Amino acid sequence: MLEINKEIRIPLREFHFSFVRSSGPGGQNVNKVATKAVLRWNVHKSGSLPEEVRERFTKRYANRINQEGELIVSSSRFRDQGRNTADCLEKLRSWLQKAAEKPRPRRPTKPSRAARERRLKEKRFQSQKKEGRRKLDT
Repeated sequence: MLEINKEIRIPLREFHFSFVRSSGPGGQNVNKVATKAVLRWNVHKSGSLPEEVRERFTKRYANRINQEGELIVSSSRFRDQGRNTADCLEKLRSWLQKAAEKPRPRRPTKPSRAARERRLKEKRFQSQKKEGRRKLDT
């Protein structure tokens, strides 16, 4: 069970792991052992995710979700499958925690009087500068 917070828990049976040969350092072992973990999880079909969290998650991580609605996470930080698998789950947990946070509503504000005056003063200055570049009629 992957526990995101008190309300969101995802059973491990929803995840599909595959292992491939990892690139990078590792000596002769890198050519023989498949240590890179690739996690696949269908975000759209998951019943464990509340709808509002699913929408925020798919919007925020759309570039990581393929056409079938599968999220693909990979890890090859470590030189063994177990730690790479745990790393994939940890990455997913942190992403889901970010998506589970409700965004604060924007409170509309108005510019201050001083800010409006500064803006208008700057506009007058720019106008005078450009006016000074014009040809004089003589």
